[in-house]
Amino acid sequence: MSSFLSVVMIRGYNETGGLAYGSGVVVGDNQVITNCHVLRKTKQPWISQGEETYSVTAVKADRWHDLCLVSTFGMPHKSVLIGKSTDLKKGQEVIAIGHSNGVPAPLTSAGFVKSTYDLDQGKVILSSAKFRMGASGSGLFDTEGRLVGINTFKTSGKNSFYYALPVEWLNSLKNKPTETNFPITGTALWEEEEDKKPIFLQVAIPTIKEDWGKLLEVASEWTRKEMNNAEAWFELGFANENLNNLNAAEKAYRQSIKLDNQNTDALLRLGFIAKGKEDKIEIKNIQEQIAKVNPELLEDYYKLVGCSKTCD
Repeated sequence: MSSFLSVVMIRGYNETGGLAYGSGVVVGDNQVITNCHVLRKTKQPWISQGEETYSVTAVKADRWHDLCLVSTFGMPHKSVLIGKSTDLKKGQEVIAIGHSNGVPAPLTSAGFVKSTYDLDQGKVILSSAKFRMGASGSGLFDTEGRLVGINTFKTSGKNSFYYALPVEWLNSLKNKPTETNFPITGTALWEEEEDKKPIFLQVAIPTIKEDWGKLLEVASEWTRKEMNNAEAWFELGFANENLNNLNAAEKAYRQSIKLDNQNTDALLRLGFIAKGKEDKIEIKNIQEQIAKVNPELLEDYYKLVGCSKTCD
């Protein structure tokens, strides 16, 4: 699998003599994309794969987007196939490949797309494909082996959110000026103060903490700013549902589906609300909608609403 062979390690010694490390993906002749935050702790980074090492000679940096394109020489690896984050669908299978925990051989982790968020001509990807320290800068691939995102950050805790930055940002990154000084400085979009982050990132912490009042506040602002964003309306519905404002939740979920009829998360939650109302007709209607969008979710739906094999 060429995507597996395209993932490399980025390494370097920090000021205390310890080894800093991350991951990267080969995206051109002697060119590797990684996260800029991987390059913050070392003055002399290098690329390694197995026993082979290659010096980093220069970098093009997009600090706020947290993507850096490093150059080397003599590296034989071919570029990975490039896909599109904008083609991804909710529920689609994706695979993270990176050096989690700094292991010499890349580890793979399968998952699915939970959400995507429009930002600067790409889509930031929230997926269930797990990665750990050392895999920052690694690749998120579709099942055809095409690079769709760069695994960048996750929330802390047991129920982590895993985010990848869109591969489309590589296009503007190539136009950045060439730099030769390390370490790289700067603040990334996901490191900003909570209220300065892109609003789609502000929902993660209250969701994990089950702070539904805060989620309601963020989601309400989000729907005001982006009235046509299906994910914003879903989050508003989810906040209201957990606050037991079921009429408001149902209204928000329906608006989410109106904007994106592929939003199976909203369909599932509407099914659960219909179960509470004992509305068998609505439960059946939602089953039919889910069957059209993603039949693989039907088993989960039956469990959620208390059907056996079908909701008749």
